[in-house]
Amino acid sequence: QVRLVASGGGLVQPGGSLRLSCAASGFPFSYYAMNWYRQAPGKERELVASITSTGGTTNYADSVKGRFTISRDNAKNMAYLQMNSLEPKDTGVYYCKTQIGFWGQGTQVTVST
Repeated sequence: QVRLVASGGGLVQPGGSLRLSCAASGFPFSYYAMNWYRQAPGKERELVASITSTGGTTNYADSVKGRFTISRDNAKNMAYLQMNSLEPKDTGVYYCKTQIGFWGQGTQVTVST
């Protein structure tokens, strides 16, 4: 069965960094694009970053461009989101999602002093 396990969230001060990981299993990971979404308290879930199956093309929400980097390792069935220069507005639950519609369980990111 398809399984996505997101990890790496936590509490970080403004200006800090976190690296989120998404471990995938149960489907041919290298065939599909991957996405990271986030949901802030009281807001709708939004797409943060996406990466094609080969990793050759990435896209970002305007709010995170230049600060976040999405990547993947198809040999390890892993996707990553490196988040730098974090701001309080980045607080939320971060989810990984496959192109074929499966979601991970989410990992909480809190940016606060």
